[in-house]
Amino acid sequence: MQVSSLNEVKIYSLSAGRSLPEWLSDRKKRALQKKDVDIRRRIELIQDFEMPTVCTKIKVSRDGQYIMAVVVTFEILSDDYSKIVFLQCGRFVEFHSQHGHYYRTRIPKFGRDFSYHYPSCDLYFVGASSEVYRLNLEQGRFLNSLQTDASESNVCDINPVHFLFAMGTAEGKVECWDPRTRNRVGLLDCALSSVTADTEIDGLPSISALKFDGALNMAVGTSTGQVLLYDLRSSNPLIVKDHHYGLPIKSIQFQHQLDLIISADSRIIKMWNKDTGKIFTSMEPEYDINDVCLYPDSGMLMTANEAPKMNIYYIPVLGPAPKWCSFLDNLTEELEENPESTVYDDYKFVTRKDLENLGLAHLIGSSLLRAYMHGFFMDIRLYHKAKMMANPFAYEEYRREKIRQKIEETRAQRVQLKKLPKVNKELALKLIEEEEEQQVTRKRKQKNLSSLLKDDRFKVMFENPDFQVDEQSEEFRLLNPLVSKISEKRKRKLKILEELEAQEQEEEEEPEGKASDAESSESSDDEKGWVEEVRKQRKLLRQEEKVKRQERFKEDQQTLLKPQFFEIKEGEEFRSFKDSAKKQKLMKKTLGDRLKLEEKLGTLNVSDTTVGSKQATFKLKKSEQQKKQQEAEKQHRQERKTLRRSASHLKSKRGRGRLFH
Repeated sequence: MQVSSLNEVKIYSLSAGRSLPEWLSDRKKRALQKKDVDIRRRIELIQDFEMPTVCTKIKVSRDGQYIMAVVVTFEILSDDYSKIVFLQCGRFVEFHSQHGHYYRTRIPKFGRDFSYHYPSCDLYFVGASSEVYRLNLEQGRFLNSLQTDASESNVCDINPVHFLFAMGTAEGKVECWDPRTRNRVGLLDCALSSVTADTEIDGLPSISALKFDGALNMAVGTSTGQVLLYDLRSSNPLIVKDHHYGLPIKSIQFQHQLDLIISADSRIIKMWNKDTGKIFTSMEPEYDINDVCLYPDSGMLMTANEAPKMNIYYIPVLGPAPKWCSFLDNLTEELEENPESTVYDDYKFVTRKDLENLGLAHLIGSSLLRAYMHGFFMDIRLYHKAKMMANPFAYEEYRREKIRQKIEETRAQRVQLKKLPKVNKELALKLIEEEEEQQVTRKRKQKNLSSLLKDDRFKVMFENPDFQVDEQSEEFRLLNPLVSKISEKRKRKLKILEELEAQEQEEEEEPEGKASDAESSESSDDEKGWVEEVRKQRKLLRQEEKVKRQERFKEDQQTLLKPQFFEIKEGEEFRSFKDSAKKQKLMKKTLGDRLKLEEKLGTLNVSDTTVGSKQATFKLKKSEQQKKQQEAEKQHRQERKTLRRSASHLKSKRGRGRLFH
């Protein structure tokens, strides 16, 4: 038993696998079953379910007890096998009863299909003629034939509700006749309706399959692989489905439980919804298909093949197992744990356009292509051979692609370019170096450390020029005493990265970068020169400040002083110009001069911290009233100290110094 799945629909093939010869001993059979999984999982559901030759038609009796298969076609007239009519190859019509052969007659032309009209007991034969032959079983004689407009007819069917007779012609039309009046009541041009915008056909489609469903629905299959669903009240089809194989439709069945139409050509069986046209599932038997039979009120499906062997499938979603093999339900539940899905590892999926580009469009419909969805599966070896012939320069393209892959592999081993932002490039390079160091420690400590470059909160710092770090400022130089050496290293590295980016754009070879060990070897020298760098930076800052003061002094001397007059506001007293002039002179001074003056007066205290920064402490000036209040509080505290009395006499004599209790 093999299990396949398509669209989450499990299909169990009950006739797949190899069978064992009957002449083998039981010991040999057990040994083979242990070695071969296919033999061990094979289920012989029906003994000797094979034909001496090929079979073209398979049916199940209405009571579900008998399965029959023949070469051309047949019809079961009773509920069991007691009354059967066979249409044979040599224009013979043979009748069988329960005991066997009963009667044999012959029709004028070769027949292809026939149907039985129960109300009148008439057999309608269609075939290689424009006439429809009628044989009445009650009278035992031929009746007047129905003259049609067709040159030949392929299939026919009778509606089970109102007994309308329909036949499919070689011209791609369906003629409908009323058996009561023996007149034609309708004509459908299915060949014209089967051709759509996406359909490609090589000739005029003929009708190859026909099936009624209820009183109003009828499905028609064409010789070019299309299935049309009609409402008898309209001449336009409701749905047109294409099998994409270009092969004649062999059989059409209706599954009423799920509203499905089961259509089959010689290569594939498709199940699709008759309302939406959506594919439900499909399967491809190992042999070419001639007919499909759905076991009544169950999920079992059987096929008549172009081989002596017939296939049996069980699809649980379509219905339960038949009563005579109800154990299949329990067996399939056990096999659901290890399904064997169809895998197309050795096949290449191609569309119709790909086949035209490869020059293989003529293979459509052959055994070399398997239709699937909107394209086909073909052998991967055939695909490579066809592609090599269609594109002789494919090897050169393959060679260039391999060379490009080799170049990419070598580039991955070289210096990896880092995309730096336009603003604060040196800061971004510093963060990248720290992140690389963190990646090493992250492997050891297994901690996730975030990067400022990837944090959206700080992305403006690397985009807006207003956030550019001023490396010449006093604060930056004091906080970074080793900035000179480190900045020189980063500038050299930035220069190398810019050169690499330029060379990458020109698709040239990349230069080798500096080893990462070079910077780590110089870390000890940087630590030793910490104090020297701090002193050097301080000395440079003092020199720069001295030069700035000299320049400001020269500018003040060159400025001409002009007399200015001021008006006193009402309600204010005039004070000496000394205070205002002193304040005005103080406001003209720089912040550094004012800080030094405040430091001399004792109101400011500036000290250096251990990390190289400065700490400033200001003391606010006190008014005369505040000074008097502080002096009074000081005298009050001194008076309280003089009036304080001792409490030593409160100690207990018996407690030897302990307080009384």
